[in-house]
Amino acid sequence: MIDTASLPENPGCYLYSDEAGTIIYVGKAKNLKKRVSSYFKKKDHDAKTRSLVARIASVDVVVTDTETEAFLLENTLIKKHQPKYNIDLKDAKRYAWIELTRDEFPRLVIARRASGDGTFFGPFVSAAERDHVLKVAKKVFHLRTCKKLPKRPCLRRHMQSCSAPCTGTVSPAEYGENVKKAALLLKGKSHELLDELRQEMAACSAAEEYERALVLRNEIAAIGHLADRQHVERRREYDQDVIAYQVTGGKVYLTAFNVERGSLSNKQEFTFDAGEDFFEEFLVQYYSEREPPAELILEHETGPALAEFLSLKKGKHVDVIVPQRGEKRQLLDLAKKNLEIAFFRDTLKGAELGTALRMAPPPSVIECFDISHLSGTAMVGSMVQFRDGRPDKSNYRRFKIRTVEGIDDFASIAEVVKRRYKRLTDENAPFPDLVIVDGGRGQLSAAREALASLGAEEQPVIAIAKREEEIYLPGEALPLRLDKKSIALRYIEEIRDEAHRFAIAYHRLLRKKKALT
Repeated sequence: MIDTASLPENPGCYLYSDEAGTIIYVGKAKNLKKRVSSYFKKKDHDAKTRSLVARIASVDVVVTDTETEAFLLENTLIKKHQPKYNIDLKDAKRYAWIELTRDEFPRLVIARRASGDGTFFGPFVSAAERDHVLKVAKKVFHLRTCKKLPKRPCLRRHMQSCSAPCTGTVSPAEYGENVKKAALLLKGKSHELLDELRQEMAACSAAEEYERALVLRNEIAAIGHLADRQHVERRREYDQDVIAYQVTGGKVYLTAFNVERGSLSNKQEFTFDAGEDFFEEFLVQYYSEREPPAELILEHETGPALAEFLSLKKGKHVDVIVPQRGEKRQLLDLAKKNLEIAFFRDTLKGAELGTALRMAPPPSVIECFDISHLSGTAMVGSMVQFRDGRPDKSNYRRFKIRTVEGIDDFASIAEVVKRRYKRLTDENAPFPDLVIVDGGRGQLSAAREALASLGAEEQPVIAIAKREEEIYLPGEALPLRLDKKSIALRYIEEIRDEAHRFAIAYHRLLRKKKALT
């Protein structure tokens, strides 16, 4: 069974492998954890998916910054690995590009492949978005669309959407200026144009010209879409490797991205003992088995001897760079993000939660309580324990409510909290670093009173209220609201949801037993 608990909730691609280590399926997801988990939770799969799930032995993930990048990366990985369970389209095309031709008066056209002597922009995931961007670029910069210059102006000239070089009214130099602006737009360097369009949209809205404002809004959205140009597929005429690492507890954790002519083709992860000159030693061993790329992107400076060694190994010059900004820095940051998720996600959850709650050191062992009932009957409580970011199911506990009549969540929380920590006190066992209760201020007060009755007034405890996901802290008048995308809040929600699931499962078990008697 695949352990999905530690998978990230980021967008990206997942790769399923069989027992032989062969990649058998590549998929994309907006939320990797939810998507991968669905394969093992659903029971109504079709025959092909059932066969796939039965053969899955391991899963690897590659995190991307956006869902768009996941689309493009999936396309690259499928073409590289040709997995058995992906759809096999023999004549499948890659995502389309926009080409700026090299004519005296250049045109913008759609190109299926980025080959030829033109300048190419893309690739584009959405054909509709690509066509709209092409339309906007032609219209804004008055570029021609005709394959051959006609002898007299066409309708687009009369509609003022073409500068009509066919009439001789625009010089190659003037036309070239518009071409340069269009190229900047397609490269994503379009801040001035976007500012101008936003100002015009605001003016149209103020003048109640809503139809025109809507058109401008769509144009801005289409141009903004180009800012989402991928960190995963970049057009390059050379190969790149991107290597990021972190040293923790005497161990080196390292991720290597291999980028072939702009397309991310492989990701590798390594763990080894840290020592003197460990990084240079790793690089020598790594490239003794493979040809170095034309460009090596690193996070830290190395000596000139490394570049000389790689150049000799390759037989031509190898650039070793440490980018501070731009696309290469973004690619390095993406490698670092994958490194953190692959090796440190669980540790990171505790650290982020400690920062959010101002707890030092951050909580390692966390216990969470939840109450479940059906119209006040069969009241039960649950407690789950997370240790170092992962559920410790050997320390899960469930409780039948003994002292509460009717529906009283506050009293029920107080009972199960007191029973749990009275037992730990009697056994002289350590308390957790943090206690969480499902509920609001009332549940928090009930839990604190139960702890105080045991002499554990200093035990850290918080409550999380559903809907608004507000965090209630002792002594604070107002609840804490964390960013909904923050690792800290997602960790609290993960623990709370697990406690809720465990309580409901126990409640159902008791009802089933009662129905059979």
